[in-house]
Parts: sequence; C-alpha cells; structure tokens
Amino acid sequence: MSKGGLLLIAGAGRYPLCLASGAKRAGVERLVVLAFRGQTDRSLKALADEHHVLGVGELAKVQALIRSLHEDGVDAAVVAGQITPSALFRTRFDPMLRALMRSLPVKSAHSIFGALLGMIEDLGVRVLPASVFMEDFIPSAGTLTARAPDEREEADIRRGYEAAMAAGTVDIGQTVVVKDGMVLAVEAFEGTNAAIRRGAKLGGKGAVVVKTARAGHDMRFDIPVIGAKTIAVMRRNSVSVLAFQAGRTILLDREKALREADKAGIAVVALPNDLPPAPTRP
Repeated sequence: MSKGGLLLIAGAGRYPLCLASGAKRAGVERLVVLAFRGQTDRSLKALADEHHVLGVGELAKVQALIRSLHEDGVDAAVVAGQITPSALFRTRFDPMLRALMRSLPVKSAHSIFGALLGMIEDLGVRVLPASVFMEDFIPSAGTLTARAPDEREEADIRRGYEAAMAAGTVDIGQTVVVKDGMVLAVEAFEGTNAAIRRGAKLGGKGAVVVKTARAGHDMRFDIPVIGAKTIAVMRRNSVSVLAFQAGRTILLDREKALREADKAGIAVVALPNDLPPAPTRP
C-alpha cells in the first residue's frame, strides 16, 4: 500500500471490521472509512483514521468525497459488507444514482456494483479485491467439522455446485438449496439466509446448501461470505450441510461457526476447485 492510504467502503456486518483489522495488522497507515447510514456497524469508527457517513442513495456525495480523498493522496479502495437488499427499493436515490440505475438494462450485483466501481476507478482510485487482508478467513479445502457429508449429501453437493455455477453465469445469485437431487431454492436479491429459509421450508429436514462464485467472478465485490449467522439460520431450519469453494469464500467467526455446526450435526465442507483463489494482498 502507498502512504496515501486505503478507503474502506463499508456495508453491514462483521466483514468490514475484520478487513479493517487485517489492514491495520498489515501496516496500512491511513485507513479511511466510508460508512452508510443505517447499514454500517458503528464500532468500525474506532478502527478508522478518518470516518465519513453518507446515505446509501447519495451517489453524488460519495463521488465528491472520493474525489477529495484522491486529491489528498488516497489511491486505493476496497468494498466490504452487505447493503441490505431492500435498501435498493426503499432508499431515496439522488439524481446521479437514478440516472445510473436507468442506464443499466440488467440490474444485478455485477451490473450495479460494476458500474459503481467503474465510477470510482474513473476518479483515479484503484479498487482492490474484497478479499485483501482476509487470508485468515479463507479456508483451504477439506471437511471443517467433525461430521462429513454422507453419500446422499455428497450427491446433493455435486448437484448444488453444478446449479450454483450455472446460476452465476447469468448473475442470479451464489447460493442454492438442494435435497435428494431437487433444487429447492436459488438465491436472488433476497440474500443467502432468506434463500436458505425458503429452500428448507420446501424440503424439510436434511437440505444441503451450496455457495459458489462463478468462473470470472469479480472479486472486487460480492465475494461469497458465510459465518456464524449462516449456521444459526441453517440450524433453525434443520439444514444438514453447508458446502462452499475453498480459497474463494470468506468464513467469519470461524471458531464459533464450526462449534455451533458441530453441536447441530451440520457438516461444513470447503470444496476443492480449479478456479483462481481470492487475492489476499494488494
């Protein structure tokens, strides 16, 4: 990193906190946080050298802030954390963001965030992969829990992986829920946890959840993230397996997540794959 500093554009959840801590441990001297009102964890402010808060729909103000920060030496940015899906429908957008949304014939995570990150890079600020400084949170291949999937679950993992990778090619979502070879739910804008609930309601006890990032996935945003909250949703809905790509998925609260999975008899598996691993250094 240059001495100009790093801009962390932070959404909801623990992910931005983990990335900020990793950046500081890696020697980032100036961490500037752009938080979103009603979305970003307020405790992130304690880790920031500078902290700015704007509304989700205030794109012109975001652009002006990033331009000012770049003029002050900030030449790299990273995006971490979720923006609540409903915010895209309930937030008042400024004219700049309304115009950007109208210009997109297809509205998906890739098209919307791709356009926004393009705007940032047009200002001269390089957008880093969302996995930077997160090497401690990206599991290698293998079964991470005491219990491994049984034969039926292994077959459902294969079916789910195939379906999730296919869904990714048209930017629908990253998560599928499968049982006995039947695809019960495919994640859309509602998010992973809502897709799990929807699929488990159909399939009942023993459904399998698979989460992937497609080939060519833009790791600057929307990298797959799971954690203790994911396991809690699975436990409450009697889901039996969580499978995801090794080297390409962030696992938050690892010890707690795996401890809770073991208590519930949930198998958690990081799947080997031949896709490029998520970068962890600028």
